[in-house]
Amino acid sequence: DDYVAGFYGADEFINANLKLKEEHSRRTCEEMLYLAQELDLPDNQKRIAEVIALFHDIGRFEQFIKYRTYNDVRSVNHCLLGLKVLGETKVLEEIERKEKRLIEKAIEYHGLRELPGDLDGECLLFSKLIRDADKVDALYVVTEYYRQHRDNPQEFMLELEFPDEQGYSAELVEKILRGRKIDYGEVRTLNDAKLLRLGWVYDVNFTVILKRIKQRRFLEMLIDFLPGTTDIERVKEKIFEYVDSKIKQG
Repeated sequence: DDYVAGFYGADEFINANLKLKEEHSRRTCEEMLYLAQELDLPDNQKRIAEVIALFHDIGRFEQFIKYRTYNDVRSVNHCLLGLKVLGETKVLEEIERKEKRLIEKAIEYHGLRELPGDLDGECLLFSKLIRDADKVDALYVVTEYYRQHRDNPQEFMLELEFPDEQGYSAELVEKILRGRKIDYGEVRTLNDAKLLRLGWVYDVNFTVILKRIKQRRFLEMLIDFLPGTTDIERVKEKIFEYVDSKIKQG
């Protein structure tokens, strides 16, 4: 709390965007605890998982102050910046070395398009946990963000990450229909970003998280923010079928 409080100032645009990430970090902790409970993890693993969730976006605050954007492509890798901040603040110094390394690796890997193929054991587990907990709350954040922008664009105080244009990329639609993830670097418009978020379902590791995404109707909301075209209808069918089949498989 003290660390984050030091970034707030007179600039309301910066304050609104910092608050967004501060609240996201708190809710990601709640999602992580929910996931850890559902998976019946032992208490020590729950504790490590919660620390990872609390600090997973610690680099975002310095990133936004310096670059006025959360777009890593246009600024800096927020995961690596987060590790730098943790090192400078020495907040993990009292934690046992093996656990500290697990926390740092999970934070480093949480923003990657794909996890490294050579991860195993607890490092793989915690990396998967934070990516899933982060995604659930990120879907809440972006659906709220799109709703606020649509309903009251004049009062919208958050960073508009991409141009709000009518169209979308046919290539990104094709990727989703082929069951492939979209890379952030391929996104050009706000509608492309919505397609990217729909494609996140292909990167969910735990069935309980897919159930949570379905229960909270994030996918329906994202579809509603996209143009009502045949393409988008096909995307909707593909995504919903995928989620339902994965939930059925357990």
